[in-house]
Amino acid sequence: MTMGENNKAMYGKMILDVVIGPLLESLEKKDKSSAQTLRASFSKVDTTVPGFVHDFLRGILKKADIQDHFDICETLLRLGDAQGYDEISNDELTASKTTPSGAAMHPSSKELRLLRPEPSFQELNRCATNLKTILSRIPIQIDDRKQFLETIKEIAGSIKHLLDAFNKVIAEIPGGDNGSKQILEDRKKEFVRYSKKFSNMLKAFFRDGSQRQSVFLSANYLIFQTNVILRTVKQETERE
Repeated sequence: MTMGENNKAMYGKMILDVVIGPLLESLEKKDKSSAQTLRASFSKVDTTVPGFVHDFLRGILKKADIQDHFDICETLLRLGDAQGYDEISNDELTASKTTPSGAAMHPSSKELRLLRPEPSFQELNRCATNLKTILSRIPIQIDDRKQFLETIKEIAGSIKHLLDAFNKVIAEIPGGDNGSKQILEDRKKEFVRYSKKFSNMLKAFFRDGSQRQSVFLSANYLIFQTNVILRTVKQETERE
């Protein structure tokens, strides 16, 4: 499948989320300053030159002479839920200037972590991770029609739960001049648009089984849009 510029840009951001980001978080434990510098550098260059991180990874694979045996689209989909879940520590809650309201769970990737402990925010964390986890199973299950149909039902339910959780978060955002509420509403509309594209791609796949790679790509876009929601909520509600 031809690699379009939009696809490269999306892959680059996903590589930052599920490959480079976790590696830099491990590095932070040994050298926080260097890790933060590298993170900022990767983010800046990929914003300036969309798709740079994708090309960077392809260059490494080519140097190792394994680029023809490595499907980035499928691999990123399998890694879509790589953030996992941890408990939010008391220190993190204190740093977020909020008051603990009981045990909370969150994606372990800092960039996609909502520290606010309100039930609506933690439910959004859980729903987002659950959707990404189910989507990441697609490469394993797509060739088993019965199992894949069950997975599609799970995906549909998870999308609904995510939207319900997101609506609750939006409802708790006060209206004001900063435009945060409208920004979140726009992200929701974008997510719905990609959900519909994913649904249409599934229909195409069942008409033509050769479309499996396009299903992987569409699922990656849905994971990416889920991450956009988390990142936007974090930016709009956890400002200093």
